[in-house]
Amino acid sequence: MRKLILLASILSATLCNSQAYTGTNDNKLQLGTNLQNNATGINISYDYGLGENISVGVSSSYALGLKDDISASFGDRFDLKARFNANLGNVINVDNNFDVYPGLNLSLKNFGGHLGMRYFFSDGFGVYTEFNVPFAKYNTDALDAGEKLHNQFTLNLGASFNL
Repeated sequence: MRKLILLASILSATLCNSQAYTGTNDNKLQLGTNLQNNATGINISYDYGLGENISVGVSSSYALGLKDDISASFGDRFDLKARFNANLGNVINVDNNFDVYPGLNLSLKNFGGHLGMRYFFSDGFGVYTEFNVPFAKYNTDALDAGEKLHNQFTLNLGASFNL
């Protein structure tokens, strides 16, 4: 019982000192996995705070594991996005360690949106998840499975770091 109380005390002291989004000049780096239909891959993103609730950034994903029957070139596997976020953690006010950020992105393949969430366990480390969806695809032809990579609903999840 004493060990449980000690662990709870240490964790609560650690959680009190972190903050998910601090506003202007805030820097976040996120590394994680990208999950989508027919593929899994890696995702890296960087966000820079422009104001109290606004950030901009860049995100890139690369599909590593494809189903056996899919043929995809480097251009199909790779995507790069410029992004705009509305950081709503202080508006929702659930916890200083929690941030919700809906946003828009412009990628090499489409114009889309995302809904992300971050939770920080300490001043420099947290976890994130993002749901991405395309609104308008650049290629409106019938797409094969390789061309649909990064041109469909995707899920990113992983670790988030304050820089």
